[in-house]
Amino acid sequence: MSDKLSNAQIAWRAAQDIEDGAYVNLGIGFPEMVAKFQPPGREAIFHTENGILNFGEAPAAGQEDWDLINAGKKAVTLKPGAAFFHHADSFAMVRGGHLDVAILGAYQVAENGDLANWSTGPKGVPAVGGAMDLVHGAKRVAVITEHVTKDGKPKLLDRCTLPLTGVACVTRVYTSLAVIDIDAGRFVLREKLAAISIEALQALTGAKLHLQGAVTDLIVPEV
Repeated sequence: MSDKLSNAQIAWRAAQDIEDGAYVNLGIGFPEMVAKFQPPGREAIFHTENGILNFGEAPAAGQEDWDLINAGKKAVTLKPGAAFFHHADSFAMVRGGHLDVAILGAYQVAENGDLANWSTGPKGVPAVGGAMDLVHGAKRVAVITEHVTKDGKPKLLDRCTLPLTGVACVTRVYTSLAVIDIDAGRFVLREKLAAISIEALQALTGAKLHLQGAVTDLIVPEV
């Protein structure tokens, strides 16, 4: 495969599309990295399912307060105006449509927007967790992911084969090779690395890539 974006670069690209003042939930693990790359002059308000709104960066090593953690059990800091609330109230915010954006990881994404980001396999998470609420409560759902699995199989498919997190919920996918929208049940290619041809990218994708207008080069800084 040609050169690809690092996880940090994928997270950077996804962060560029978060609007100023947006209420944002980041999935556990890789998606948490998006918070590091807010564009200058813009500030997102981050929400975590365990009951904090407007938390800040991770504290310096040795300065952690382990009563202040996010849903991934990582230590966080608080920004002015931060709020605490009950777990049930947190999910009322999610289910009530009060989040602008949810950015999640994925095992598989289907061309109609179906998402599979949990597994019951030997190393799988034992339950779907709050992601099933996030994908249908947030106004916009984006995915950040490698374009293919570790053994080179497509993660973007005509249909998911793993248990679904949500149906027809994803609107944009940021991968290590491209930015792809889901529009009218189709993968629409918006950006790709200059080093890979559309034909080569298609060979690594498990469903047809459609073109609507110009495909721009995916340009990301070293981060």
